[in-house]
Amino acid sequence: MSRKMLIDGQDPTAEDGATYDYDLFVIGAGSGGVRASRISAGFGAKVAICELPFHPISSEVIGGVGGTCVIRGCVPKKILVYGASFRGEFEDAKNFGWELNEPVDFNWKRLLHNKTQEITRLNGIYKRLLTNAGVTMLEGEGRIVDPHGVEVVQSDGTKQHYSAKHILIATGSRAQRLPIPGQELAITSDEALSLDELPKRAVILGGGYIAVEFASIWRGLGATVDLFYRKELPLRGFDEEMRAIVARNLDGRGIKLHPGTVLSSLSKTEDGIKVITDHGEELIADVVLFATGRSANTKRLNLETVGVEVDKTGAVKVDEFSQTSVPSIWAVGDVTNRMNLTPVALMEGTCFAKTVFGGQPSKPDYNFIPCAVFSIPPLSVVGLSEQEAIEKANGDVLVFTSTFTPMKFTISGRQEKTYMKLVVDADTDKVLGASMCGADAPEIMQGIAVALKCGATKAQFDSTVGIHPSAAEEFVTMRTLTRRITVDSKPKTNL
Repeated sequence: MSRKMLIDGQDPTAEDGATYDYDLFVIGAGSGGVRASRISAGFGAKVAICELPFHPISSEVIGGVGGTCVIRGCVPKKILVYGASFRGEFEDAKNFGWELNEPVDFNWKRLLHNKTQEITRLNGIYKRLLTNAGVTMLEGEGRIVDPHGVEVVQSDGTKQHYSAKHILIATGSRAQRLPIPGQELAITSDEALSLDELPKRAVILGGGYIAVEFASIWRGLGATVDLFYRKELPLRGFDEEMRAIVARNLDGRGIKLHPGTVLSSLSKTEDGIKVITDHGEELIADVVLFATGRSANTKRLNLETVGVEVDKTGAVKVDEFSQTSVPSIWAVGDVTNRMNLTPVALMEGTCFAKTVFGGQPSKPDYNFIPCAVFSIPPLSVVGLSEQEAIEKANGDVLVFTSTFTPMKFTISGRQEKTYMKLVVDADTDKVLGASMCGADAPEIMQGIAVALKCGATKAQFDSTVGIHPSAAEEFVTMRTLTRRITVDSKPKTNL
């Protein structure tokens, strides 16, 4: 749909005399799909949404209202991170006067039960949110049969056809497996969140945030953890300096790092899973986790038949308004592989509803989106990394950093520092990016993100009074320049 058509209120998908069962049919009840459904219904649209039956571990035939984030992603992961963090808290408590009996026992079954109870509760809440918004919920697998038609296949094989003026694809993404001998012996993040037994020996393949987070979780809960990844540092795409800080913290917490190494085969033995690397190393593990990325969940949607274009990875191609190559079909969230974060899917779903049903053409704004890696301790960033700023800047780039031992650790004796960083455009004084690795980083970075979104300058940071004593105040007391990078003055991307 062109921008002019949207602004003029014209709908090129409308057909003379056509009537539909629904104004909007949404396939996938994750974060983006639920948000789009509710807001569209609020604008007066008649909306239906379909989703697979609920289960913590997804497949082609099971899923659940709430999607990856609520059921097998952000929420259960953060619960396990909380659980794993207590190990360090118990250790740190001793120098604060707490005399703990040794050993402190841990009950994995209880944590697992409470985690499952919570995601079941949230699944129910999401269903009520849809019902209260007047959205019709259908359980089953949705497949697109024509530009205005969806077939819903129920678990018993029963098929029902529905027509809609607009169809929204919001089916998210699924974890990938590495095609090596013995790959069936490995698990993905889905299974890792619902293991019946806590592993004593864990091997993780991958250098992204999922790999780093599960390494922190399992190590925090007492397992030995070996982390393998292709690059020299984990977390490709993040600021280089922050990547090194995270690697140092992982090592300091007892995680064995294997940079530049991947797995070549897995096999079952009496002692566990035998792991062989591409360097010929061998080790035995109770569990092997493939955290090697996710792919758009489009394989069974029948997109080729109706002419919806996808890229080489299977992700749905969309324009700036989230419209596909078929005017009546749209897509939001991870299935489009734009920026795969839950709050981004929410933003895209909101913009879609405003555009199509609210008379307010809206494009998602991907500038200054904060994110966090819930390692222990966590990393959180917003804006440009130092490397990105250098690539895009028209003038020099200023870097301010602060490294310090948190007050808590000066008493507990933990050898782990907090690191903060601001990247500034020398010509405009605007803060282009901020990073932090340390306790409470995500909570602090959310506020910093508001400042950067508003175009804050370094002078405004400097003139802001800090909260003392806190780690957050370091962001407004970094007066000394760490380094100045002279950048080629040829025209580059506008910052």
